[in-house]
Amino acid sequence: MTVRAIVHRLREEYFDLLPEVKQAVSRLETEVRCHTLSVQQRLKLPEQLIVRSRVKECESAIDTVRRKGNHGKGEGNVFDPERSSDYSISRLRDLAGVRVLAFPGRILTEVDQILHTCFPEWISDPIKDASDTPLAHKYHGKFGQGSKVFAEYQVVPMLLGLYWEVEHSARYKSVLKESVKISELNAKVESALSDFEMGIANLLPDDSDLDSGS
Repeated sequence: MTVRAIVHRLREEYFDLLPEVKQAVSRLETEVRCHTLSVQQRLKLPEQLIVRSRVKECESAIDTVRRKGNHGKGEGNVFDPERSSDYSISRLRDLAGVRVLAFPGRILTEVDQILHTCFPEWISDPIKDASDTPLAHKYHGKFGQGSKVFAEYQVVPMLLGLYWEVEHSARYKSVLKESVKISELNAKVESALSDFEMGIANLLPDDSDLDSGS
């Protein structure tokens, strides 16, 4: 099978799966919003909780399949015609995705515990930095054994999550992805944002302080 034929097959597979992907993201977003509603309703300034969803675009899905199938060896890689059966859209874990942005850390921890209870069989795959330090929670799974697609939800510190939205477009979809300098700068930004968020959280009164009127 030629490279063109592999891409054509994956594109057909994507659109065959798309109706189920849309159903999965709609269900996942609805369940996440429902289960975190009690947290949302008692937020106090400056606490925040935002739920966002997305369906992975076709070309992004095909590119991810290529990179994962080629073990992430760079943007210059192309599909290997001799390994055409190794490539499949349905193996992607994030076709349907929901991201929960939470601030500060105590809200993030509570939301993570709530959702983990609601999706106990979903597999944890934390987002980590270059030094293998966990930065955010991530889980993937399926809605029933008959499902053809995986869905994924993330519980992310708000400042990091907002930064990643810009960083992903600027870095991962350009030649900057392979830049050592950019990787070093990215690590510094992630560390600074984490420190800043932790610093703010440490200055905020906890619920017991508020209840006691101190």
